[in-house]
Amino acid sequence: MTTIDIIILSLASTPALRETTEHGLETLLASEQDNPDIEFRIIVIESNAKAAPYQGANIRTIYPTTPFGYHAYMNIGIAMSSASYVCLCNNDLVFHPGWASALLAAFKNDPALYSASPICSLHHPSVGINPGTGAHYGYRVRMEVAGWCLFFRRDMLDVTGLLDERFKFWFADNDYAMTLEKHGLRHALISNAIVDHVESKTLKSRPRVQQRLLTRRAKIDFQRKWGQIGVLTYFRKLLTFYTKLGLLFIKESLRK
Repeated sequence: MTTIDIIILSLASTPALRETTEHGLETLLASEQDNPDIEFRIIVIESNAKAAPYQGANIRTIYPTTPFGYHAYMNIGIAMSSASYVCLCNNDLVFHPGWASALLAAFKNDPALYSASPICSLHHPSVGINPGTGAHYGYRVRMEVAGWCLFFRRDMLDVTGLLDERFKFWFADNDYAMTLEKHGLRHALISNAIVDHVESKTLKSRPRVQQRLLTRRAKIDFQRKWGQIGVLTYFRKLLTFYTKLGLLFIKESLRK
């Protein structure tokens, strides 16, 4: 039997967002229910401390006490798990039957494969990649690298280390892809493994100031880490960013 640790980030701050997470879990549990050779161990990292624990076989609900960060919260799940394969997931996913079997087969067929993403039948055809067209190797975000579902061998972390926690939402997948490419670790989109991304509104449910911290700040850190801007430009951009953020905070406070 192959065990896969599934780590899902959730913010069940509204009934609709709670339903999104629950539906994803239902499709996940059903996707390999007839396959005795696969076991899922599921960790839901839930940002809403008041949300009830999620129910189902091998599901644990964790309530972090630290501020939200996409990579930071994923690292919590990684540290709590131990299986040879790890899958990092958004909560707004629909898992098709046999998706995990298809991914495991891809790793078996290519021993040099370290990381993979399943195809999204809603998104990928719009960028010219269709289900059932083989393995597509590369590091392009929203092409071969589907940041909403990243499946990798745990020993990959021996090379890359844990996820860079400077990336709190935006550019988390870009940094993941660049790190793989930097170390020469092979990644592929597996087109016969289907997991659909339904693009929920979780980010927009957060306050606008927090949205800016999770998105626009990440671009500055990404540019600096990967040598796209120098040190002086980096600090100038940070000064501009936090000045605008402060003005936004004042504006939002006056509205209350």
